[in-house]
Amino acid sequence: MPLVNAINCIEVPPGSEDKAIEVREIYINYFRKQPGFVSSTFYRASTQNDNINFINIVVWETQADYDTVVNKGYDNPDGLNEDGMKVLGKGFPAPIVVHPGVFEIIGN
Repeated sequence: MPLVNAINCIEVPPGSEDKAIEVREIYINYFRKQPGFVSSTFYRASTQNDNINFINIVVWETQADYDTVVNKGYDNPDGLNEDGMKVLGKGFPAPIVVHPGVFEIIGN
């Protein structure tokens, strides 16, 4: 079964970079304790060509692991799961905007 790659494209306006890094670390520290977490790699754009200037790739063992950890809380209006964590798309403060997605590898 292929690994699940959650790729989060993040718009971080000037002046919010430190906050984006801080919030991402909170999530990754939480994810590391969850079943099925494999790894995370965080990227910052070396040149600014558009609004997406950070990318975080989080790898999970299975889709079920991803759904269990990342999606708990979407049915809650505040986006909070039972651990008090906001679902990732709602966890970064404005004006930071996260565009989460799950992708499969189709070529190397």
